[in-house]
Amino acid sequence: MDREIRLHYAPDNASLIVRLAMLELGIDHRTVLVDRAAKAQSSPIYRLLNPHGLIPALETPDGVIFETGAILLWLADNAGRGAPAIGTSDRTQFLAWLFFVSNTLHTDLRTTFYPMHYVGGVPEMQSALRQTQRSRICNHLATLEELAASTPVWLDGSQPSVLCYYIACLLRWMALYPQDDDRSWFALSDTPHLAALLVALENREAVKTAQHAEGLGPTPFTAPTYCSPPEGSAT
Repeated sequence: MDREIRLHYAPDNASLIVRLAMLELGIDHRTVLVDRAAKAQSSPIYRLLNPHGLIPALETPDGVIFETGAILLWLADNAGRGAPAIGTSDRTQFLAWLFFVSNTLHTDLRTTFYPMHYVGGVPEMQSALRQTQRSRICNHLATLEELAASTPVWLDGSQPSVLCYYIACLLRWMALYPQDDDRSWFALSDTPHLAALLVALENREAVKTAQHAEGLGPTPFTAPTYCSPPEGSAT
């Protein structure tokens, strides 16, 4: 079986979360560009990796994994760090929050990016859905801010877990997308403990490497700008 780990990615997509996690964990890997401009994620070849046509997909010695939360958990468990170990007291809460972020926060955010996939092409319905989802997201952020204030060991920017990078990327995208709609509903200053986490992450070597690889700019989390990658495109 091929032992190489290959991340199928597009710049500033959910694959960024996985790239950051692998860099932080020191996992050797190769990246394979999925050309979104050519809709490569919808091609029959890519759908052999991820039948849903979504990015990312990770080829591993154990087979292909998709779904960001599943990938992160596999990486951490195989690396032996990046998440509380099985059998430890912190593991239960870590899993609960990882899947809250994956199943609830990320899903609600994605709905605001692609409302047409949920309510069709009527602008008024899209706007109403976005407003509803943003209200939900604000509640989620308030809950995460309370969590960050309680300083669990697995939400420490000086020793980041894979969940730290997941949250950081979602906060980045809240500030940037969708480009054609009002984003004033989101302010990082409303969540100072989460903001402190992002400041700490921006000092990590993993983030600096990803900045260069995907053209993320000098402050990709605390004051994000649209990516200018050396290859591919975010949309």
